[in-house]
Amino acid sequence: MFFVVSKIYWILASPIRLLLIVAIVGAVLSARRHVQAGLALALTALALLAVAATTPLGLLLVAPLEDRFPEPPTDLAAPDGIIVLGSAVNDEISSARGQAVLAEGDRATEAAILAKRYPAARVVYSGGSGSLIPTVSTEALAAKRLLADLGVDEARVTLEDRSRNTDENARFTAALVHPQPSQRWLLVTSAFHMPRAMGAFEKAGFNVIAFPVGYRTLGGGHGLLWDSDPARSLRTFEIALREWIGLAAYRATGRIERLFPGPGDRGPS
Repeated sequence: MFFVVSKIYWILASPIRLLLIVAIVGAVLSARRHVQAGLALALTALALLAVAATTPLGLLLVAPLEDRFPEPPTDLAAPDGIIVLGSAVNDEISSARGQAVLAEGDRATEAAILAKRYPAARVVYSGGSGSLIPTVSTEALAAKRLLADLGVDEARVTLEDRSRNTDENARFTAALVHPQPSQRWLLVTSAFHMPRAMGAFEKAGFNVIAFPVGYRTLGGGHGLLWDSDPARSLRTFEIALREWIGLAAYRATGRIERLFPGPGDRGPS
């Protein structure tokens, strides 16, 4: 039920779509009796869209998410396993085209590098279909083939292909691999998504170490990039807001223990 509600909510109330709807409603109102109120509504919505498209607002929102967990040191002791979260591969296009079409491809490529660095570590790819309409997901299988093409022995890769969101990633992976307190798992996902993912996997009983990938910002002390591409700026704005809303929803429903999970939440591994 949580998955369905969250999907419907985001379809109806994603920030960009919502602002466009507000602008259209304002334009309709201004063409009727409520000229001033309609114009004010439309202009406010369009101004917010313009700010999101032409300023580093999205980067300002996403930076705290990306900076929350540092990348572990290269001399990290070998983990027991490496968990890669889904969305590395575009499920529908990959299935239609017969090849792995990357989405958040950094997740898969970095996982392959880590698998070579830690040859004894188990590799788990967790990701099913995120569609509201029940469908058979081929993403995990496509990701396994991609990892094999990148040099990872297929025998090392375990697939969890039923999960539809981060909460299910954590719970279904735990049911599959039965993590022990003494085990250490590297968690590979996009940097902006790492706080929520770490919170969910810790809640599911994993002793996880964050390995963030796919950064959009330069990091602390380096300032902000001013992206000249308005479409990319809007995308970053949407991603950041979605993640902050996701953190609030996960905390409110008990799926994570803290609103903004951080590296100091657990004792030393």
